[in-house]
Amino acid sequence: MHEIVKAVIPARGLGMRMRRADEAACLDASQNAAANAGVKAMIRFERPFLDYVLSGLADAGYRDVCLIIGPEHDAIRRYYEQESPPKRVRVVFAIQQTAKGSADALLSAEEFAGDDEFLVINSDNYYPRAALEILRAMGEAGSVLFQRDTLIRGGNITRERIAKYAICEVGEDGYLERIVEKPERPSEDPRALVSMTCWRFGPAIFEGCRRVPISPRGEYELAGAVQWAIENLGLKLKAQTCEEGVLDLSSRADIASVAESLRGVKAEP
Repeated sequence: MHEIVKAVIPARGLGMRMRRADEAACLDASQNAAANAGVKAMIRFERPFLDYVLSGLADAGYRDVCLIIGPEHDAIRRYYEQESPPKRVRVVFAIQQTAKGSADALLSAEEFAGDDEFLVINSDNYYPRAALEILRAMGEAGSVLFQRDTLIRGGNITRERIAKYAICEVGEDGYLERIVEKPERPSEDPRALVSMTCWRFGPAIFEGCRRVPISPRGEYELAGAVQWAIENLGLKLKAQTCEEGVLDLSSRADIASVAESLRGVKAEP
C-alpha cells in the first residue's frame, strides 16, 4: 500500500471574512491583530492555529509540509523558521505572488510535489486524524468527504454556512463524478457529501490548475480545477467519507468555539 508523506497547505488567502468587524467576538490583542491582517492560520489559542493543523498532520504520519504564503507573510515564515521551528514535520515555503484563487495557489507547490502524491488541506480547518489517515493509506488519488449533518453535529459549522460549501456526487464505482463549488441551490439532504478541501492528488492536478477557467467570483478555484481534470483528463479520484466533524476558523465569530474545542488538545508540530 502506497502511503504519502507530503502535505500542501495554502495559506495565502486574504481572509476577508476574518477581517470583518464583529463586536460580539471577544478577542485578545494578538488574536485581534491576526484577524485584522486576515492571517487566520496564525490566530493564537494556546498556540497559533496552524500549529494544531501541523501537529495533526504529524500524528497521522505526514512528514514534509509546504506552506503556500504571500510575499508579505514574513511573520509566518519567521515563526516557523526562527521562533518555533516544528520538530515532527519539515516545513518549506512556496510563494503565491497574488491571491488569485486556490487552484493558482496550488501551482506554487508544483516543485515541492514533484512526481509524488500529496495531501492538500486548508490552513483554517482542523481535520480529524481519521480523515488524514484515510487519505494517507488510500493508495491512489482521492478525497475524504463529509456528510452534511456530520459536519453540523461534529464541528462548529452552522447550517447557514454549510449551504455555501462545495457538494460532491460520487458514482456507484466509488469515484468522484462531479463537484459543485458554492451551489446556487444548496442541498438540504443531511447525507449530502460536502468537500472540506481534503484531497490526495498526483501531478495530474497541476494541468487542471493551469487550465481551469476563472470562476464567477473572479478566482481560479481548486474545485473547478478538479472538475476540469475529471472531464478533460479522465482524472480518477476515489471518494471515502469520514464520520467525524471539522473545525472551521473563517470569521471572528468562530474563535470562541474553536478555542473551546481545542481546549486540552496539545499541539506538537
